[in-house]
Amino acid sequence: MNHNMKTIKLFFLLLSFVAGPASLSSCKDDEPENPDTHEWVDLGLPSGTLWATCNVGADSPEEYGDYFAWGETVPKSNYNLETYKWYNSASDKLTKYCTDDKYGTVDYMTELEPADDAATVNWGAGACMPSLEQIQELLDNCSWQWTQRNGVYGQLGTGPNGNIIFLPAAGGRWRESLDEVGSWGYYLSRTLYSRDSSGAYNLEFDSEYLNWDEEYSYRYYGFTVRPVRVAQN
Repeated sequence: MNHNMKTIKLFFLLLSFVAGPASLSSCKDDEPENPDTHEWVDLGLPSGTLWATCNVGADSPEEYGDYFAWGETVPKSNYNLETYKWYNSASDKLTKYCTDDKYGTVDYMTELEPADDAATVNWGAGACMPSLEQIQELLDNCSWQWTQRNGVYGQLGTGPNGNIIFLPAAGGRWRESLDEVGSWGYYLSRTLYSRDSSGAYNLEFDSEYLNWDEEYSYRYYGFTVRPVRVAQN
């Protein structure tokens, strides 16, 4: 697996959403932000989790949207350790979400709080970035196909009930560059990497590969976000 953007394998979280079997509905970042103003797809997953039809910052399923460092809620122009919100350059340590004092201040927090969740902050309470378990459920219960929609390459997932979700290959941001657009997709989870607090789980895919693994990406890389929510009865 080749990467131009990083030296560590990326994985886990790719979120996309679509309404209706074999059809993609557009969604819009309306103001004020509220999860109910966005479109969600029921893929027939065992947990009942709903996935958004588009990324945070996008107006349609094919648009890439905004890129976020893990635990940050606004996009920026430069993605590196020095610009990362939860890094103290004076101590060379992380200041939040840490389970090992080798990396920073230990707080044993392994899931993003709502205030640090790009989906919750940008779309409102009820929307959130997916957990590792929710991403695994998505991968396990959908069939996947690399395809092109409206000129954009990505992975198309079909749920048990026939509804679909499209995840564009939006690439990722490192420093001031945007790399691997159209060939790789990297989607953030809200879950800290279990063995190294400098990383977080992601979903990674290209035309032949789609999975998460016991690998991680650095938290300060800029990746896309596909929100989830719990179905309302």
